[in-house]
Amino acid sequence: MDTETARTGRIIGCAIAVSRALGSGFLEKIYEGALAHELRKSRFVVETQKPFSVIYDGVVVGEYRADLIVDQRVIVEVKATRSIDPAHQAQILNYMKATALTHGLILNFGSPRLGIKRLLR
Repeated sequence: MDTETARTGRIIGCAIAVSRALGSGFLEKIYEGALAHELRKSRFVVETQKPFSVIYDGVVVGEYRADLIVDQRVIVEVKATRSIDPAHQAQILNYMKATALTHGLILNFGSPRLGIKRLLR
């Protein structure tokens, strides 16, 4: 198992702990805060709401904030919806492109069972 697969596996383990403790029904911000706390307890370095510039044709055309950046290696998008849909996947793939990160996770706390989508770029 490579390092990034192991890292994302440990992140998912933290998300499962949060999901079991809180269940579904909260807003994304609640899950984001709880997950950041759980990840830090597991000795990950976590940045929340980290701003990134989007550059087009050499010009900054906007900015977005990543929910979580873990160990400066994995971007994590936290959702609280019925399911993970293709728009969520496109969103994180674009975020990965803008950040030059190669590993991403979408974690959806909006249903009784945690939704998980791993993405590689």
